[in-house]
Amino acid sequence: MTKTRKRYSAAFKAKVALEALQGEQTIAELASKHGLHPNLITNWKRQVVEGLPGLFDSKPAEADKGREAEIKELHAKIGQLVVERDFLAKAFGR
Repeated sequence: MTKTRKRYSAAFKAKVALEALQGEQTIAELASKHGLHPNLITNWKRQVVEGLPGLFDSKPAEADKGREAEIKELHAKIGQLVVERDFLAKAFGR
């Protein structure tokens, strides 16, 4: 017998974690309300708390610059591979 894991959307996780942060209900109450294990809610709450400083950080713009450089490098590699493929196709097609 195989168990399948239930996958939750990011919006649902955020909603439950926000409810846990508000503290109007206990973790146990939230768990029974949403049919989740309390450890799952605690993990989501911790992830939210750890990720909050990144929302106000100006460094994501710097990360985008690094991604742009990586994208340019990957496009160059794709171009090189296309040229090599075309060359080999002509060579073997003779």
